Amino acid sequence: MRVVIAQCQVDYAGRLSAHLPMATRLILVKADGSVSVHADDRAYKPLNWMSPPCTLVVRDPEPDEKATTADVDPWVSQVWVVTAASGDTLQISLGEIFHDSSHDLGIDPGLQKDGVEAHLQALLAENPSSVGEGYALVQREYQTPIGPVDLLLRNPEDAPVEVDMAGEPGGRYVAVEVKRKAGIDAVEQLTRYLELMNRDPLMAPVAGMLAAQSITKQARTLAEDRGIRCVLLDYDAMRGMDDSSNRLF
Repeated sequence: MRVVIAQCQVDYAGRLSAHLPMATRLILVKADGSVSVHADDRAYKPLNWMSPPCTLVVRDPEPDEKATTADVDPWVSQVWVVTAASGDTLQISLGEIFHDSSHDLGIDPGLQKDGVEAHLQALLAENPSSVGEGYALVQREYQTPIGPVDLLLRNPEDAPVEVDMAGEPGGRYVAVEVKRKAGIDAVEQLTRYLELMNRDPLMAPVAGMLAAQSITKQARTLAEDRGIRCVLLDYDAMRGMDDSSNRLF
């Protein structure tokens, strides 16, 4: 990435026209070829920009481009002409350059949102008692012929026996599907896993549990109709960040 802080005038020509008078701004030239011009505000959006694919050509100013403006009177040191595949152009006339540096940022891993399903799954695996006292982890990503169940737990010896999909007392194993927001598709997914797992005489009957930060009303109704237990997960509490002093009750 190239970072330039300079006095500049910006003119966009294409489907629309736009003009920015001479002022001190930040210009970013990224590895993908995009060019953007920023003021010292509006973090979410540049003043003007050109998205890739585009080309950047730097040239000396023409005699008439060196003339002073009515706003300020810096001399124009160079002109950047950024051209898009559509033919639109972004012309940046630079006056005094205060900073010009290039940095190799490498490959960005992308945005990783806090509380994604993988993190919820890991937290629940570390502390199975989040869904009930005495539960123990058997295995994460328990493989079935159609894919892995997020968690396979074992019932505590003194806990109430789970109920299977037919409404009969279940066994000691509980298949858990972990979601941030669970809808009907999550219930259907867990149902398919349970049908296959309950064909194994060494495991059956296996109960099901849908654990999520939020569960839609329709999903809860369908899950309970199929004997699948629904559990809401408190992400902050699971991370040990839940401060009871901040509560009213």
